[in-house]
Amino acid sequence: MTTLPARLPACLMLAVLATPAVCLAAYPDRPINLIVPFPAGAGTDMTGRTIAQCMEKTMPGAQVVVMNRPGASGDIGLAALAAAAPDGYTLGIVNTPGVVSIPIERPAKYTLDSFDFIANLVDDPGTISVHADSPIHNIKDLVTAARARPDAVTVGTQGIGSAGHISALLLEQSAGITLSPVPFQGASPARTALLGKVIDSTMANMGEAITFQAGQPWRILGVMSDTRSQQSPDVPTFREAGFDILAGSMRGLAAPKGLPPPVLSTLSKAVEQCSTDAEFVDRAKKTFQPLRYLGRDEYVSNLRQVDTQLRALWKVKPWNR
Repeated sequence: MTTLPARLPACLMLAVLATPAVCLAAYPDRPINLIVPFPAGAGTDMTGRTIAQCMEKTMPGAQVVVMNRPGASGDIGLAALAAAAPDGYTLGIVNTPGVVSIPIERPAKYTLDSFDFIANLVDDPGTISVHADSPIHNIKDLVTAARARPDAVTVGTQGIGSAGHISALLLEQSAGITLSPVPFQGASPARTALLGKVIDSTMANMGEAITFQAGQPWRILGVMSDTRSQQSPDVPTFREAGFDILAGSMRGLAAPKGLPPPVLSTLSKAVEQCSTDAEFVDRAKKTFQPLRYLGRDEYVSNLRQVDTQLRALWKVKPWNR
């Protein structure tokens, strides 16, 4: 009878006692790539870097590498995420409305069913801003200018079907105006264009707009939320100006469909721990990211609701025309 050493490693013992034996390394055992479908420097990028840093803390031994894959309103990054191997080593930040609106507006390489959603992290309301030198001082001024010059007032967006583009359409629909959308790869390039007076106004999420405003000739006209933002309480809501508009962008974490259940569980627990981690919460606050943690089931339910709402909007006002 073969006598085994008392301290033989468990995996080797399996190999001795059972042939063949499979020894699985603990997850993660190599770097995790986190795709951010927008350029560095804007809100989505900040969310990606904030959660990456925290996940390295809540998953001991993990290394999370942020990879910016901007372009086509986030479509390039989302397509890359959907096409990746579902092994837990490629994750991505997904935004509303893009993850929902892009498959509605054009043939896409993914749908909501192409992803395993892990959790929502941020819910950032939309804003519209102008250069501080602009004669437009508030939302009513903007609407008046657009009515006087239909299709002439330019507004920066993050591309067709992006949060900024959908927000601009909602403003047009509510105010009875027509703006002239100018697509950019993300909020940061639109910021540069506004500060250079290349465009008249730009859409951005609240956290981005506050960041862009710091030390710059930047005026935020209004926020598309039901109440004023605690981050910038002087900025009125669109409702206060008479336009019932609620819009913005949720940012969550997802993976390609088909994650092994133990990997999905590990990731879900790590992100849930981050949601209450003091360092994570403090960093999000300092970088103007309004946190809204939603677990997997609630997050998916919310995304389905957004899908229903946008399909209804599409029937009335298709946004790719």
